Amino acid sequence: MNKQVYAASTLSNPVTIGGTGGVRSLTIGGDSPISIQTMWKSPLTEDSLRSIPKTLASLSSLGCDIVRFAVPDMESADLLVRLSKMTDMPLVADIHFDYRLALRCLEGDVAKIRINPGNIGSRDRVKAVVDRAREKNAAIRIGVNSGSLPRDLQERIQADILEGKDRAIARSEALAEAASRELAVFDELSFNRVIVSMKASSVVETVECNRVFASLHPVPLHLGVTEAGPLIGGVVKSTLAFSTLFAENIGSTVRVSLSDTMENEVIAGREILSECGKRTGGVRIVSCPRCGRNGFDVHGFVSRWQEALLSLNKEITVAVMGCVVNGPGEGKHADIGITGAGDSILVFRKGEIVRSVSLTGGTQEIDRIFREELDKL
Repeated sequence: MNKQVYAASTLSNPVTIGGTGGVRSLTIGGDSPISIQTMWKSPLTEDSLRSIPKTLASLSSLGCDIVRFAVPDMESADLLVRLSKMTDMPLVADIHFDYRLALRCLEGDVAKIRINPGNIGSRDRVKAVVDRAREKNAAIRIGVNSGSLPRDLQERIQADILEGKDRAIARSEALAEAASRELAVFDELSFNRVIVSMKASSVVETVECNRVFASLHPVPLHLGVTEAGPLIGGVVKSTLAFSTLFAENIGSTVRVSLSDTMENEVIAGREILSECGKRTGGVRIVSCPRCGRNGFDVHGFVSRWQEALLSLNKEITVAVMGCVVNGPGEGKHADIGITGAGDSILVFRKGEIVRSVSLTGGTQEIDRIFREELDKL
């Protein structure tokens, strides 16, 4: 696993998940590192079960700490239970409507359950889930979404807007109120292994509802802008929301929700944490955007090497430059770099050229030379 150091999250009550049955322990909240999550993008099937652990290991090497799976039926619950015994990654069961699915996953020692108590049914059903989680030492995430608010809060939003309150503020306050109500049920049941998320597709609403809730409750917060969109739009929205909240020490775990790959969700999360000063260590990639002076396929090289570089257990900077204007001059701070120079490719370390290879050698030769120099670090 890529060794990384994160700055402390907000000082909420810590909640530990995993730690039994070969699953690694992870603490969310308190002074623990801010963790990164993603969600599996396809249904669990018998055929896919054997290949998933390898992908989970790859996601872990990129910096992912938790992966959530949709559990829409009992077959999915049974498969998730089996999967949880095939990996050391803490897994989360995403449950809606049928509390029996949560009970099955908890019975099978899945580390964490995500439920929306508003659609899980009666208080007795919520209590059954809580009792089983307590018995299994599992955690529960209360997930509240702007699209599933109680009717009275929806009506309050409309009334507030008619009275002149900003729509985003009215919706944010309603989200925080809905989460507070759900948390009260868990408090009454004396269950404190709880994490809360309040998700909206608006940056302003996401920021405001988390601000309100954090001022009232010392509970770890899972941050995310839901339905954030494709890669560029989703990263922009998530960056704005997370950076604002991190500056106020709000947030214990994050997911960058993208209409894109799990790998890009994880990479985006670690880059946001890094640029916000919430993560140090690991590989840092700097690369030029490319222009008409380009003598090297920067985009192709970065595409081929990004995941492999970010998975390395090294604390280094890698520069990928298109021409001699940018490299090795502008990349001289890098531990290792590669750049175009006429009809050649130069590999350099700390600004000093160490290898040269002709462009006619093709990508395989370029990659081989770069790998040889990288392995020396």
